Amino acid sequence: MNNGHELIEALDQIEKEKGISKDILLEAMENSLVAACKNEYGKADNIKVNIDRETGDVVVYAEKEVVEEVEDDVLQISLANARLRDIKCELGDIVNIEVTPRNFGRIAAQKAKQVVVQKIREEERKSLYQQYYDKERDIVTGIVQRYVGRNISVNLGKVDTVLTETEQVKGEYFQPTERIKLYVVEVKDTTKGPKITVSRTHPELVKRLFEFEVAEVRDGTVEICSISREAGSRTKIAVRSNNPDVDPVGACVGLNGSRVNAVVDELRGEKIDIVNWNENPAIFIENALSPAKVVSVEANEETKTASVVVPDYQLSLAIGKEGQNARLAARLTGYKIDIKSESQSYASEEEIVMEDDILMEEFPEEMGNQDVEE
Repeated sequence: MNNGHELIEALDQIEKEKGISKDILLEAMENSLVAACKNEYGKADNIKVNIDRETGDVVVYAEKEVVEEVEDDVLQISLANARLRDIKCELGDIVNIEVTPRNFGRIAAQKAKQVVVQKIREEERKSLYQQYYDKERDIVTGIVQRYVGRNISVNLGKVDTVLTETEQVKGEYFQPTERIKLYVVEVKDTTKGPKITVSRTHPELVKRLFEFEVAEVRDGTVEICSISREAGSRTKIAVRSNNPDVDPVGACVGLNGSRVNAVVDELRGEKIDIVNWNENPAIFIENALSPAKVVSVEANEETKTASVVVPDYQLSLAIGKEGQNARLAARLTGYKIDIKSESQSYASEEEIVMEDDILMEEFPEEMGNQDVEE
């Protein structure tokens, strides 16, 4: 190949600018040229191609076994002929016989160009995939491009993605060129580049935003134990501190609410309740129902159910609009929560007492014996 030096210089430049190894490109070229040889000059599996790493010269050779009597001249060579090339040859050795075609330089040049272009695309695709794969389950900032039906096309820098209708918060509307934060749910490698699934509704978006805003969450001093979210409306997060001197709720709220307000602003006004996590389920459930006040909690750890009594005037607050507060508290704690007001609870207790009185009247002996046994 007359332009061998130019090829090596070009590959050196590609390696420097694109970060693609010259050796990887040369190896890919060699494999491509082997395939070209087999297509044009026969299907022999013993054809090899070597590109000199210094000069760029291309040599095609056939690997042949040294035998006493040649039965297949494509795969074999006689000992006498082999020793004309290498006097030290012995029977059974494999020797390389150059078979470079006269017009092979042209073919090599064409293949080299094809391989370089293809390999650059592959490596850039791999690099892009790895770059965004590292951001999986993390937050990225995107620039809104346009609405495509009900989906939104978003540019993430070197690649575009689509924020689908199901991953959008109801009521949120974005203008073109607006910058928004997105949670990366999944990154898949495809022939057209990385396919990135993003979300504005995922609960982990809230967690990552707090990690960004709150140094204590970022360094692990404060831990977010659980999150329940109804995107665009309300989120509850339970936090605990790994340092007795650090108040986890206070750390997340920040001075004058600065930290939590930064998260609320990013979520376009979504309300956020921050409560203390507790290993005692009754206390945790009481905290989770905040801002409502609780009179008593009876939690069953086996059935994961809880009965909660609240003051009469707090019942609607504990349940929340359309049951939202109770629903989010249940998701946060993992318990099915039954909420009653004090008067409802008192009425239920009266019913039980009345039932006992009726039973005493109807079956005095049995009930009397039961009391004695108890």
